[in-house]
Amino acid sequence: MATFPPYPTHPSGPADGPVGGALRHAHWWQRPWVRYGALISLLALSGLVILALVREQTGTEGFLVGLGLAVLPVPLLVAAFRWLDRVEPGPWRNLLFAFAWGACAAALIAIVANSFATRWIATATADPSGADTLGATVIAPIVEESAKAAAVLLIYLFRRRDFTGIVDGVVIAGVTATGFAFTENILYIGTAFGTDQLTGDTGIASVTAATFFVRVVMSPFAHPLFTVLTGIGFGISALWGEGRPVRRVLLPLTGLLLAMSMHAFWNGSSTFGEYGFIAVYAAFMVPAFGLLTWLVIWTRQRELRTVRAELPAYALAGWLTPAEPYALGSMRARRLARQYARRHLGRPAARAVAQYEAYATSLAFLRHRGRLGRAGPDFVVREQKLLGELWERRAVARPALVHAAHAIAPAPAPVPPVTWPPYGSQGYQGYPGHPNYGPTTPYPSYSHNPGPGYGHNRPAYDPYRP
Repeated sequence: MATFPPYPTHPSGPADGPVGGALRHAHWWQRPWVRYGALISLLALSGLVILALVREQTGTEGFLVGLGLAVLPVPLLVAAFRWLDRVEPGPWRNLLFAFAWGACAAALIAIVANSFATRWIATATADPSGADTLGATVIAPIVEESAKAAAVLLIYLFRRRDFTGIVDGVVIAGVTATGFAFTENILYIGTAFGTDQLTGDTGIASVTAATFFVRVVMSPFAHPLFTVLTGIGFGISALWGEGRPVRRVLLPLTGLLLAMSMHAFWNGSSTFGEYGFIAVYAAFMVPAFGLLTWLVIWTRQRELRTVRAELPAYALAGWLTPAEPYALGSMRARRLARQYARRHLGRPAARAVAQYEAYATSLAFLRHRGRLGRAGPDFVVREQKLLGELWERRAVARPALVHAAHAIAPAPAPVPPVTWPPYGSQGYQGYPGHPNYGPTTPYPSYSHNPGPGYGHNRPAYDPYRP
């Protein structure tokens, strides 16, 4: 009977080497709580400074009016990006960081850098009007897109396991840009309100109404649309850039340059004549928004197909029931499973089913990357950890998923055939130093005749059983 490969062991080395010594004698600034504390302090300080700057420019009343109007599209945009991320939901802390970075740090960088650059150009050229145009069409896109891209870069570097593809890049970039647009809208709407107070304009004819219509009603997706291009670059890099340093750098840079170009084109539309803004909006922005929306939805469906294609291997090994890959590859079945668990066992059961779905999806993506040779040397440990999380929640999740599978497919849920391709130079090579994995070893090495234990099927080897 075949068993799972053993857990990989850490390479041995001297006590003060890069492995053991770094773990046992970590400096105080390398501790997680120090890093988190520094990051939170930086964001909080940026928030206080940006609050003071915006309030200074808009006044207290203008700030409150801008805040009340600018917040309206935020829940809708965040909900849309969260919907895109439903297949493999990322941690909330990543989204909170992205939004806070966009609203505080990126907005502060943009206000300070844009103001400084515009004033310098106006002083150097003695042409304030030309400096404003140059600042809006050249300086602002470069500064703002770079500041927003920093959040995507930080999550890409320090939360790499949460950043596995295009959808992750789109979601992080979109939420960052939503936070940035929120702060920027407060500034613009609050300033417009102050202008109306001076001129006495009210109602639809006011500058406040016009600014609200253009920025919140017509183009709430503008900033997310620009920055999503950067996120797509990072997402493609996460998919195809492993082991290729040049590609890992060029792909995000290409996305960033596209974001800057689109941003510059949008900002410069006001210089194209009386109807330049409307023409650019109708002929460029709306089609681009539709194309990118189609792309991310297609990518989402592709992720579901990956789940349906990869999980049957674990069903054959006894880790999953035959109906589960079918149910986990359908968002409708997932929703029905959570509803079924909540109806019979309450909210904690529904949360357990949602966690089960997320872990199963991560397992499918991990196996997919392993088949392509991009899973990394810790594949075995991560795979068994995910299997353990599924095993702990099986009693609640499996009946709900089986019910959902049969609810959307009255006939017995099909189990797609599983092929075990050879793994050579292009496949997963396993963790170095472990004989169970090699160029010709099938992956993963499960028993295809699970013994009794769980109902009628149980994995041949359960590392979590005492």
